[in-house]
Amino acid sequence: MTTSYQKKSRKGMIAAQKIDTGKKKLSLQLRNNMTYAEKVLWERLRKNRLEGIHFRRQQIIDGVIADFYCHQHGLVIEVDGGIHENQKEYDNVRDSFLRERNLRVLRFANDQVLNELDAVLRDILKECKTPPT
Repeated sequence: MTTSYQKKSRKGMIAAQKIDTGKKKLSLQLRNNMTYAEKVLWERLRKNRLEGIHFRRQQIIDGVIADFYCHQHGLVIEVDGGIHENQKEYDNVRDSFLRERNLRVLRFANDQVLNELDAVLRDILKECKTPPT
């Protein structure tokens, strides 16, 4: 297992974290093979389209790959497909891990993204405008 360090703090990036090259490769694969629901949401988040808020996709955070991440607001967004019905405990542990790092986590089902996209975007925007606790 080879690791690299992310040295520069670029917009939307978490600086000075050790990144496993296998995890980085997986992140790139996930970015290139997003689910349809992830693609739909990404089209509305990318290029700061949601009121100028910057999001990254498939962001590595201390070894966890988040579907979408906003560094400015400490917000992780997960889009859950059917597989998540069988891994609720894993998702809960993962969410706790992220919350321990003072990140907020929003989860949306694929159906919500595909059928209620405007409501999903309103929820994301509301969370971004809510000060961290």
